[in-house]
Amino acid sequence: MYQKRNALSITREEDFSAWYKEVINQADLAELSETRGCIVIKPYGFSIWENIKSILDNKFKELGHTNAYFPLMIPADLFEKEAEHVAGFAKEMAVVTHHRLEYIDGKLTPSGKLETPYVVRPTSELIIGKSFSKWVKSYRDLPLLINQWCNVVRWEMRPRMFLRTAEFLWQEGHTAHETAEEAIEETIRMHEVYKWFICDVLKLFAIPGKKPAYDKFAGAVDTYTVEAMMQDGKALQAATSHFLGQNFAKATDIKYQDRNGNIQYAYTSSWGLSTRIIGALIMSHSDDDGLNLPSAIAPYHCVIIPIIKDINNKENIMNYCNSIKEQLSMKFRVLIDIKDDSPQNKKWNYIRKGVPFICEIGIKEIENNLVFFIKRSDNLKPVKISKEEFINGFGKLLNEHDNFLKNNNENSCKAKLIDNIKTVEELTDYFNKNNGFARVKWAGTNENLAKLEDLSLSIRCIPTEQSDTLGKCILTGKETTQDVIVAKSY
Repeated sequence: MYQKRNALSITREEDFSAWYKEVINQADLAELSETRGCIVIKPYGFSIWENIKSILDNKFKELGHTNAYFPLMIPADLFEKEAEHVAGFAKEMAVVTHHRLEYIDGKLTPSGKLETPYVVRPTSELIIGKSFSKWVKSYRDLPLLINQWCNVVRWEMRPRMFLRTAEFLWQEGHTAHETAEEAIEETIRMHEVYKWFICDVLKLFAIPGKKPAYDKFAGAVDTYTVEAMMQDGKALQAATSHFLGQNFAKATDIKYQDRNGNIQYAYTSSWGLSTRIIGALIMSHSDDDGLNLPSAIAPYHCVIIPIIKDINNKENIMNYCNSIKEQLSMKFRVLIDIKDDSPQNKKWNYIRKGVPFICEIGIKEIENNLVFFIKRSDNLKPVKISKEEFINGFGKLLNEHDNFLKNNNENSCKAKLIDNIKTVEELTDYFNKNNGFARVKWAGTNENLAKLEDLSLSIRCIPTEQSDTLGKCILTGKETTQDVIVAKSY
Protein backbone atom coordinates (compact mmCIF):
# COMPACT_ATOMS: atom_id res chain seq x y z
CA MET A 1 0.00 0.00 0.00
CA TYR A 2 1.37 3.43 -0.99
CA GLN A 3 2.16 5.57 2.06
CA LYS A 4 2.02 9.37 1.69
CA ARG A 5 4.58 11.41 3.59
CA ASN A 6 6.17 14.82 3.21
CA ALA A 7 9.65 14.61 1.74
CA LEU A 8 10.85 17.82 3.42
CA SER A 9 11.41 18.43 7.10
CA ILE A 10 9.76 21.87 7.03
CA THR A 11 6.56 23.18 5.46
CA ARG A 12 5.85 26.41 3.57
CA GLU A 13 3.53 27.56 6.34
CA GLU A 14 6.13 27.04 9.06
CA ASP A 15 8.94 29.06 7.49
CA PHE A 16 8.77 29.97 3.79
CA SER A 17 12.41 31.09 3.63
CA ALA A 18 13.76 27.93 5.28
CA TRP A 19 11.43 25.81 3.12
CA TYR A 20 12.81 27.49 -0.02
CA LYS A 21 16.38 26.67 0.97
CA GLU A 22 15.46 23.06 1.72
CA VAL A 23 13.75 22.61 -1.65
CA ILE A 24 16.98 23.73 -3.33
CA ASN A 25 19.08 21.45 -1.14
CA GLN A 26 16.87 18.36 -1.41
CA ALA A 27 16.50 18.73 -5.19
CA ASP A 28 20.29 19.10 -5.45
CA LEU A 29 19.98 22.29 -7.49
CA ALA A 30 22.75 24.45 -6.04
CA GLU A 31 25.03 25.09 -3.10
CA LEU A 32 26.88 28.05 -1.62
CA SER A 33 30.40 28.55 -2.95
CA GLU A 34 33.66 29.75 -1.44
CA THR A 35 33.13 33.08 -3.20
CA ARG A 36 31.05 35.54 -1.20
CA GLY A 37 27.48 35.81 -2.46
CA CYS A 38 27.94 33.25 -5.22
CA ILE A 39 26.49 29.79 -5.74
CA VAL A 40 27.50 26.62 -7.53
CA ILE A 41 24.67 25.57 -9.83
CA LYS A 42 24.84 21.78 -9.67
CA PRO A 43 24.18 19.52 -12.68
CA TYR A 44 20.45 19.03 -12.06
CA GLY A 45 19.90 22.75 -11.52
CA PHE A 46 22.00 23.62 -14.55
CA SER A 47 20.03 21.23 -16.76
CA ILE A 48 16.90 23.24 -15.88
CA TRP A 49 18.72 26.41 -16.97
CA GLU A 50 19.86 24.68 -20.19
CA ASN A 51 16.24 23.86 -21.04
CA ILE A 52 15.19 27.44 -20.31
CA LYS A 53 18.04 28.69 -22.46
CA SER A 54 17.16 26.35 -25.34
CA ILE A 55 13.53 27.44 -25.52
CA LEU A 56 14.32 31.15 -25.35
CA ASP A 57 17.29 30.94 -27.70
CA ASN A 58 15.15 29.26 -30.35
CA LYS A 59 12.49 31.94 -29.91
CA PHE A 60 15.00 34.78 -30.20
CA LYS A 61 16.47 33.30 -33.39
CA GLU A 62 12.99 32.76 -34.79
CA LEU A 63 12.45 36.52 -34.37
CA GLY A 64 15.68 37.39 -36.17
CA HIS A 65 18.19 37.80 -33.32
CA THR A 66 21.71 36.39 -33.51
CA ASN A 67 24.06 35.53 -30.66
CA ALA A 68 27.40 37.17 -29.95
CA TYR A 69 29.72 37.56 -26.99
CA PHE A 70 31.24 40.70 -25.45
CA PRO A 71 33.94 41.27 -22.78
CA LEU A 72 33.39 40.55 -19.10
CA MET A 73 35.51 43.53 -18.08
CA ILE A 74 34.43 47.02 -19.11
CA PRO A 75 36.69 50.10 -18.86
CA ALA A 76 35.44 52.20 -15.95
CA ASP A 77 35.78 55.43 -17.92
CA LEU A 78 33.18 54.14 -20.37
CA PHE A 79 30.59 54.34 -17.59
CA GLU A 80 31.29 58.04 -17.18
CA LYS A 81 29.56 58.62 -20.51
CA GLU A 82 26.14 57.67 -19.12
CA ALA A 83 25.72 59.32 -15.72
CA GLU A 84 22.20 58.04 -14.91
CA HIS A 85 23.23 54.49 -15.75
CA VAL A 86 26.28 54.70 -13.48
CA ALA A 87 24.25 56.10 -10.59
CA GLY A 88 21.86 53.16 -10.86
CA PHE A 89 24.60 50.52 -10.61
CA ALA A 90 27.46 52.23 -8.75
CA LYS A 91 26.88 50.52 -5.40
CA GLU A 92 26.77 47.06 -7.02
CA MET A 93 29.86 47.32 -9.22
CA ALA A 94 32.87 45.06 -8.70
CA VAL A 95 36.01 46.91 -9.85
CA VAL A 96 39.34 45.47 -11.02
CA THR A 97 42.21 47.81 -10.07
CA HIS A 98 45.30 45.55 -10.35
CA HIS A 99 46.45 43.03 -12.92
CA ARG A 100 48.61 40.65 -10.87
CA LEU A 101 49.47 39.26 -7.43
CA GLU A 102 52.93 39.11 -5.89
CA TYR A 103 54.34 37.54 -2.74
CA ILE A 104 55.51 40.37 -0.51
CA ASP A 105 56.68 39.54 3.02
CA GLY A 106 55.10 36.09 2.65
CA LYS A 107 51.68 37.44 1.67
CA LEU A 108 49.86 37.60 -1.66
CA THR A 109 49.53 41.30 -2.44
CA PRO A 110 47.84 43.04 -5.40
CA SER A 111 50.39 44.59 -7.72
CA GLY A 112 50.51 46.22 -11.13
CA LYS A 113 47.93 48.93 -10.58
CA LEU A 114 45.89 49.66 -13.70
CA GLU A 115 45.82 53.17 -15.12
CA THR A 116 42.19 52.62 -16.03
CA PRO A 117 40.17 50.38 -13.66
CA TYR A 118 37.78 47.84 -15.13
CA VAL A 119 34.23 47.15 -14.00
CA VAL A 120 33.19 43.50 -13.99
CA ARG A 121 30.10 43.41 -16.21
CA PRO A 122 26.91 44.39 -14.31
CA THR A 123 25.11 44.75 -17.67
CA SER A 124 26.45 45.40 -21.15
CA GLU A 125 24.67 48.37 -22.75
CA LEU A 126 27.82 50.49 -22.90
CA ILE A 127 30.37 47.91 -24.05
CA ILE A 128 27.96 46.50 -26.64
CA GLY A 129 27.11 50.04 -27.72
CA LYS A 130 30.78 50.65 -28.53
CA SER A 131 30.75 47.61 -30.83
CA PHE A 132 27.48 48.75 -32.40
CA SER A 133 29.10 52.11 -33.16
CA LYS A 134 31.61 50.24 -35.37
CA TRP A 135 29.05 47.96 -36.96
CA VAL A 136 26.40 50.55 -37.82
CA LYS A 137 27.23 53.05 -40.58
CA SER A 138 24.07 53.25 -42.65
CA TYR A 139 20.33 52.74 -42.31
CA ARG A 140 20.97 49.56 -44.30
CA ASP A 141 22.75 48.12 -41.23
CA LEU A 142 19.56 48.49 -39.18
CA PRO A 143 17.83 46.96 -37.37
CA LEU A 144 20.69 45.26 -35.55
CA LEU A 145 19.35 42.46 -33.34
CA ILE A 146 21.90 40.87 -30.99
CA ASN A 147 21.66 38.63 -27.92
CA GLN A 148 24.31 37.23 -25.62
CA TRP A 149 24.25 34.47 -23.00
CA CYS A 150 26.71 35.29 -20.26
CA ASN A 151 27.40 35.85 -16.58
CA VAL A 152 26.96 39.14 -14.72
CA VAL A 153 28.39 40.44 -11.44
CA ARG A 154 26.46 42.73 -9.10
CA TRP A 155 27.77 42.99 -5.55
CA GLU A 156 24.59 42.11 -3.68
CA MET A 157 24.53 43.12 -0.02
CA ARG A 158 22.01 40.43 0.98
CA PRO A 159 22.53 37.45 -1.37
CA ARG A 160 19.98 34.67 -1.63
CA MET A 161 20.30 31.56 -3.78
CA PHE A 162 19.05 32.14 -7.33
CA LEU A 163 17.13 35.27 -6.32
CA ARG A 164 20.03 37.61 -5.58
CA THR A 165 23.60 36.42 -6.05
CA ALA A 166 26.77 38.37 -6.69
CA GLU A 167 27.25 36.47 -9.94
CA PHE A 168 24.41 35.09 -12.02
CA LEU A 169 23.69 33.81 -15.50
CA TRP A 170 21.37 35.52 -17.95
CA GLN A 171 20.68 36.50 -21.50
CA GLU A 172 20.74 40.14 -22.51
CA GLY A 173 19.35 41.29 -25.83
CA HIS A 174 20.54 44.55 -27.40
CA THR A 175 19.10 46.10 -30.54
CA ALA A 176 19.55 49.27 -32.61
CA HIS A 177 16.92 50.84 -34.88
CA GLU A 178 16.29 53.68 -37.29
CA THR A 179 13.32 55.16 -35.43
CA ALA A 180 11.94 55.43 -31.94
CA GLU A 181 8.78 53.64 -33.12
CA GLU A 182 10.78 50.61 -34.27
CA ALA A 183 12.75 50.45 -31.01
CA ILE A 184 9.56 50.73 -28.95
CA GLU A 185 7.96 48.00 -31.05
CA GLU A 186 10.98 45.76 -30.39
CA THR A 187 10.87 46.53 -26.66
CA ILE A 188 7.21 45.57 -26.44
CA ARG A 189 7.66 42.54 -28.69
CA MET A 190 10.30 41.12 -26.36
CA HIS A 191 8.14 42.00 -23.38
CA GLU A 192 5.43 39.83 -24.96
CA VAL A 193 7.95 37.02 -25.49
CA TYR A 194 8.78 37.07 -21.79
CA LYS A 195 5.10 37.11 -20.87
CA TRP A 196 4.54 34.06 -23.10
CA PHE A 197 7.52 32.21 -21.68
CA ILE A 198 6.78 32.97 -18.02
CA CYS A 199 3.02 32.43 -18.11
CA ASP A 200 2.50 29.84 -20.87
CA VAL A 201 5.72 27.82 -20.78
CA LEU A 202 6.67 28.01 -17.09
CA LYS A 203 3.02 28.17 -15.93
CA LEU A 204 3.62 31.06 -13.51
CA PHE A 205 1.02 33.60 -12.48
CA ALA A 206 2.30 37.03 -13.48
CA ILE A 207 1.11 40.51 -14.38
CA PRO A 208 2.84 42.30 -17.27
CA GLY A 209 3.14 46.07 -17.31
CA LYS A 210 5.37 49.13 -17.28
CA LYS A 211 7.57 50.24 -14.41
CA PRO A 212 6.78 53.65 -12.89
CA ALA A 213 9.23 56.30 -14.12
CA TYR A 214 11.09 56.46 -10.80
CA ASP A 215 11.80 52.70 -10.92
CA LYS A 216 12.80 52.23 -14.55
CA PHE A 217 16.15 50.76 -15.62
CA ALA A 218 18.98 53.24 -15.10
CA GLY A 219 19.32 55.29 -18.30
CA ALA A 220 16.15 53.96 -19.94
CA VAL A 221 13.19 55.95 -21.27
CA ASP A 222 10.72 53.17 -20.37
CA THR A 223 10.99 49.78 -18.67
CA TYR A 224 8.49 46.97 -19.13
CA THR A 225 8.31 44.16 -16.59
CA VAL A 226 6.64 40.82 -15.89
CA GLU A 227 5.85 40.64 -12.17
CA ALA A 228 5.26 37.08 -10.95
CA MET A 229 3.50 36.31 -7.68
CA MET A 230 5.11 33.72 -5.43
CA GLN A 231 3.14 31.35 -3.19
CA ASP A 232 3.75 33.60 -0.19
CA GLY A 233 2.12 36.52 -2.00
CA LYS A 234 5.32 38.46 -2.68
CA ALA A 235 6.31 39.76 -6.11
CA LEU A 236 9.34 38.74 -8.10
CA GLN A 237 10.49 40.73 -11.13
CA ALA A 238 10.83 37.88 -13.60
CA ALA A 239 12.05 39.68 -16.75
CA THR A 240 12.42 43.22 -18.05
CA SER A 241 12.55 44.96 -21.42
CA HIS A 242 13.83 48.53 -21.86
CA PHE A 243 13.31 51.25 -24.47
CA LEU A 244 16.54 53.23 -24.23
CA GLY A 245 15.72 56.04 -26.67
CA GLN A 246 18.95 57.61 -27.94
CA ASN A 247 20.58 57.82 -24.49
CA PHE A 248 23.04 54.98 -24.93
CA ALA A 249 23.49 55.66 -28.65
CA LYS A 250 24.74 59.15 -27.79
CA ALA A 251 26.93 57.81 -24.98
CA THR A 252 28.59 55.23 -27.25
CA ASP A 253 28.34 57.08 -30.59
CA ILE A 254 25.98 54.73 -32.47
CA LYS A 255 25.34 56.89 -35.55
CA TYR A 256 24.23 56.11 -39.07
CA GLN A 257 23.57 57.84 -42.36
CA ASP A 258 19.81 57.99 -42.91
CA ARG A 259 17.88 57.65 -46.16
CA ASN A 260 18.36 61.35 -46.91
CA GLY A 261 22.12 61.29 -46.32
CA ASN A 262 21.95 62.90 -42.87
CA ILE A 263 23.79 61.54 -39.81
CA GLN A 264 21.46 60.35 -37.02
CA TYR A 265 21.78 58.63 -33.68
CA ALA A 266 20.17 55.20 -33.52
CA TYR A 267 17.42 54.23 -31.08
CA THR A 268 18.18 51.20 -28.92
CA SER A 269 16.54 48.61 -26.68
CA SER A 270 17.77 46.00 -24.21
CA TRP A 271 16.02 43.13 -22.45
CA GLY A 272 16.94 40.24 -20.17
CA LEU A 273 15.97 37.19 -18.11
CA SER A 274 18.28 35.50 -15.59
CA THR A 275 18.71 32.40 -13.41
CA ARG A 276 16.48 34.25 -10.94
CA ILE A 277 13.64 32.61 -12.88
CA ILE A 278 14.66 29.27 -11.29
CA GLY A 279 13.94 30.83 -7.91
CA ALA A 280 10.54 31.89 -9.25
CA LEU A 281 9.83 28.31 -10.37
CA ILE A 282 10.74 26.97 -6.94
CA MET A 283 8.57 29.47 -5.05
CA SER A 284 5.60 29.12 -7.42
CA HIS A 285 5.19 25.39 -8.03
CA SER A 286 6.99 23.51 -5.26
CA ASP A 287 5.23 21.97 -2.28
CA ASP A 288 6.11 20.27 0.99
CA ASP A 289 7.44 17.28 -0.95
CA GLY A 290 9.96 19.45 -2.80
CA LEU A 291 10.38 20.72 -6.34
CA ASN A 292 7.60 20.54 -8.92
CA LEU A 293 8.54 21.33 -12.52
CA PRO A 294 6.56 22.13 -15.67
CA SER A 295 7.40 19.65 -18.42
CA ALA A 296 9.06 22.13 -20.80
CA ILE A 297 12.06 22.63 -18.53
CA ALA A 298 12.07 19.42 -16.46
CA PRO A 299 15.37 17.51 -16.94
CA TYR A 300 13.36 14.28 -17.00
CA HIS A 301 9.71 13.80 -17.89
CA CYS A 302 9.70 10.26 -16.59
CA VAL A 303 12.02 8.20 -14.40
CA ILE A 304 11.66 4.41 -14.43
CA ILE A 305 12.71 2.53 -11.30
CA PRO A 306 13.16 -1.26 -11.76
CA ILE A 307 11.93 -3.25 -8.73
CA ILE A 308 14.14 -6.34 -8.69
CA LYS A 309 13.47 -8.59 -5.69
CA ASP A 310 14.64 -11.79 -7.38
CA ILE A 311 17.83 -11.67 -9.48
CA ASN A 312 16.28 -14.28 -11.79
CA ASN A 313 13.73 -11.67 -12.89
CA LYS A 314 16.30 -8.95 -13.57
CA GLU A 315 16.65 -9.49 -17.32
CA ASN A 316 12.88 -9.54 -17.94
CA ILE A 317 12.33 -6.45 -15.82
CA MET A 318 15.15 -4.52 -17.49
CA ASN A 319 13.91 -5.49 -20.97
CA TYR A 320 10.43 -4.27 -20.04
CA CYS A 321 11.81 -0.98 -18.68
CA ASN A 322 13.99 -0.47 -21.75
CA SER A 323 11.06 -1.06 -24.10
CA ILE A 324 9.09 1.70 -22.33
CA LYS A 325 12.05 4.05 -22.50
CA GLU A 326 12.78 3.34 -26.16
CA GLN A 327 9.22 4.16 -27.19
CA LEU A 328 8.96 7.30 -25.05
CA SER A 329 12.44 8.68 -25.77
CA MET A 330 11.57 9.66 -29.32
CA LYS A 331 9.65 12.63 -27.88
CA PHE A 332 10.30 12.74 -24.15
CA ARG A 333 13.20 12.81 -21.66
CA VAL A 334 13.31 9.44 -19.88
CA LEU A 335 15.75 7.91 -17.38
CA ILE A 336 16.02 4.35 -16.04
CA ASP A 337 17.60 4.50 -12.59
CA ILE A 338 19.83 1.47 -12.06
CA LYS A 339 21.85 2.91 -9.15
CA ASP A 340 22.56 0.65 -6.19
CA ASP A 341 19.97 2.06 -3.80
CA SER A 342 16.58 1.05 -2.49
CA PRO A 343 13.54 1.74 -4.72
CA GLN A 344 12.02 3.75 -1.85
CA ASN A 345 15.01 6.08 -1.64
CA LYS A 346 15.09 6.48 -5.41
CA LYS A 347 11.40 7.31 -5.55
CA TRP A 348 11.58 10.04 -2.92
CA ASN A 349 14.74 11.42 -4.50
CA TYR A 350 12.86 12.04 -7.76
CA ILE A 351 9.78 13.32 -5.94
CA ARG A 352 12.01 15.97 -4.34
CA LYS A 353 13.50 16.75 -7.76
CA GLY A 354 10.07 17.41 -9.25
CA VAL A 355 10.07 14.73 -11.96
CA PRO A 356 6.51 14.74 -13.40
CA PHE A 357 6.11 10.94 -13.55
CA ILE A 358 7.92 8.23 -11.60
CA CYS A 359 7.37 4.61 -12.70
CA GLU A 360 8.02 1.53 -10.59
CA ILE A 361 8.28 -1.67 -12.63
CA GLY A 362 8.42 -5.11 -11.05
CA ILE A 363 7.50 -8.65 -12.01
CA LYS A 364 3.78 -8.10 -11.31
CA GLU A 365 3.65 -5.22 -13.81
CA ILE A 366 5.30 -7.40 -16.45
CA GLU A 367 2.97 -10.35 -15.86
CA ASN A 368 -0.05 -8.09 -16.30
CA ASN A 369 1.44 -5.78 -19.00
CA LEU A 370 1.01 -2.76 -16.69
CA VAL A 371 2.84 0.40 -15.71
CA PHE A 372 2.63 1.62 -12.12
CA PHE A 373 3.45 5.32 -11.76
CA ILE A 374 3.17 8.28 -9.42
CA LYS A 375 1.82 11.63 -10.59
CA ARG A 376 4.05 14.31 -9.05
CA SER A 377 1.61 17.17 -9.65
CA ASP A 378 -1.49 15.48 -8.26
CA ASN A 379 -0.58 14.91 -4.59
CA LEU A 380 1.63 11.96 -5.59
CA LYS A 381 -1.41 10.03 -6.81
CA PRO A 382 -0.48 6.41 -7.67
CA VAL A 383 -1.90 5.06 -10.96
CA LYS A 384 -1.74 1.66 -12.67
CA ILE A 385 -2.63 1.37 -16.37
CA SER A 386 -1.67 -0.82 -19.31
CA LYS A 387 1.75 -0.36 -20.87
CA GLU A 388 0.23 0.64 -24.23
CA GLU A 389 -2.10 3.16 -22.64
CA PHE A 390 0.79 4.71 -20.72
CA ILE A 391 3.05 5.01 -23.78
CA ASN A 392 0.36 6.20 -26.19
CA GLY A 393 -1.12 8.62 -23.68
CA PHE A 394 2.07 10.02 -22.17
CA GLY A 395 1.81 13.32 -24.03
CA LYS A 396 -1.69 13.79 -22.64
CA LEU A 397 -0.46 12.94 -19.14
CA LEU A 398 2.22 15.65 -19.42
CA ASN A 399 -0.38 18.17 -20.56
CA GLU A 400 -2.51 17.26 -17.54
CA HIS A 401 0.54 17.72 -15.32
CA ASP A 402 1.21 21.18 -16.76
CA ASN A 403 -2.43 22.22 -16.55
CA PHE A 404 -2.55 21.12 -12.92
CA LEU A 405 0.50 23.25 -12.09
CA LYS A 406 -0.86 26.27 -13.95
CA ASN A 407 -4.36 26.07 -12.49
CA ASN A 408 -3.16 25.33 -8.97
CA ASN A 409 -0.74 28.27 -9.01
CA GLU A 410 -3.22 30.60 -10.70
CA ASN A 411 -6.03 29.83 -8.26
CA SER A 412 -3.73 30.32 -5.28
CA CYS A 413 -2.41 33.64 -6.59
CA LYS A 414 -5.76 35.04 -7.69
CA ALA A 415 -7.00 34.56 -4.14
CA LYS A 416 -4.24 37.01 -3.12
CA LEU A 417 -5.06 39.57 -5.83
CA ILE A 418 -6.96 42.36 -4.04
CA ASP A 419 -8.78 45.17 -5.87
CA ASN A 420 -10.99 46.76 -3.22
CA ILE A 421 -8.40 48.79 -1.28
CA LYS A 422 -9.04 52.55 -1.47
CA THR A 423 -6.90 54.13 1.27
CA VAL A 424 -3.45 53.81 2.82
CA GLU A 425 -5.15 52.78 6.06
CA GLU A 426 -6.83 49.86 4.31
CA LEU A 427 -3.53 49.02 2.61
CA THR A 428 -1.77 49.03 5.98
CA ASP A 429 -4.41 46.82 7.54
CA TYR A 430 -4.22 44.30 4.71
CA PHE A 431 -0.42 44.04 4.49
CA ASN A 432 0.02 43.87 8.26
CA LYS A 433 -1.82 40.54 8.08
CA ASN A 434 -1.24 39.26 4.54
CA ASN A 435 0.87 39.36 1.42
CA GLY A 436 -0.52 39.68 -2.06
CA PHE A 437 -0.95 41.98 -5.06
CA ALA A 438 -3.08 45.05 -4.36
CA ARG A 439 -4.52 46.70 -7.47
CA VAL A 440 -4.97 50.37 -6.52
CA LYS A 441 -5.20 53.82 -8.11
CA TRP A 442 -2.08 55.96 -8.47
CA ALA A 443 -1.85 59.42 -10.03
CA GLY A 444 1.71 58.90 -11.27
CA THR A 445 3.52 61.36 -8.99
CA ASN A 446 6.23 60.67 -6.44
CA GLU A 447 4.30 62.34 -3.63
CA ASN A 448 3.98 60.34 -0.41
CA LEU A 449 5.85 57.28 -1.71
CA ALA A 450 7.35 57.00 1.77
CA LYS A 451 3.95 55.73 2.93
CA LEU A 452 4.53 52.63 0.82
CA GLU A 453 8.17 52.29 1.82
CA ASP A 454 7.18 52.35 5.49
CA LEU A 455 5.13 49.24 4.80
CA SER A 456 7.98 47.61 2.80
CA LEU A 457 5.79 47.98 -0.28
CA SER A 458 6.53 49.24 -3.78
CA ILE A 459 4.68 49.87 -7.01
CA ARG A 460 5.56 46.77 -8.99
CA CYS A 461 4.08 47.85 -12.30
CA ILE A 462 1.43 49.79 -14.17
CA PRO A 463 -0.48 46.80 -15.62
CA THR A 464 -0.88 46.54 -19.38
CA GLU A 465 -4.58 45.83 -18.82
CA GLN A 466 -6.22 48.86 -17.22
CA SER A 467 -9.77 49.13 -15.84
CA ASP A 468 -10.09 52.77 -17.04
CA THR A 469 -12.45 53.49 -14.15
CA LEU A 470 -12.08 56.79 -12.31
CA GLY A 471 -10.89 56.67 -8.71
CA LYS A 472 -8.70 58.45 -6.18
CA CYS A 473 -4.94 57.99 -5.95
CA ILE A 474 -4.21 55.97 -2.84
CA LEU A 475 -1.31 58.29 -1.92
CA THR A 476 -2.52 61.77 -2.90
CA GLY A 477 -6.29 61.58 -3.26
CA LYS A 478 -6.08 62.99 -6.80
CA GLU A 479 -8.55 61.59 -9.30
CA THR A 480 -7.05 59.17 -11.82
CA THR A 481 -7.95 56.20 -13.98
CA GLN A 482 -4.51 54.59 -13.69
CA ASP A 483 -4.24 51.22 -11.93
CA VAL A 484 -0.98 49.98 -10.38
CA ILE A 485 0.08 46.81 -8.61
CA VAL A 486 1.45 47.30 -5.10
CA ALA A 487 3.20 44.46 -3.27
CA LYS A 488 6.12 43.36 -1.16
CA SER A 489 8.89 41.93 -3.31
CA TYR A 490 12.01 39.83 -3.47
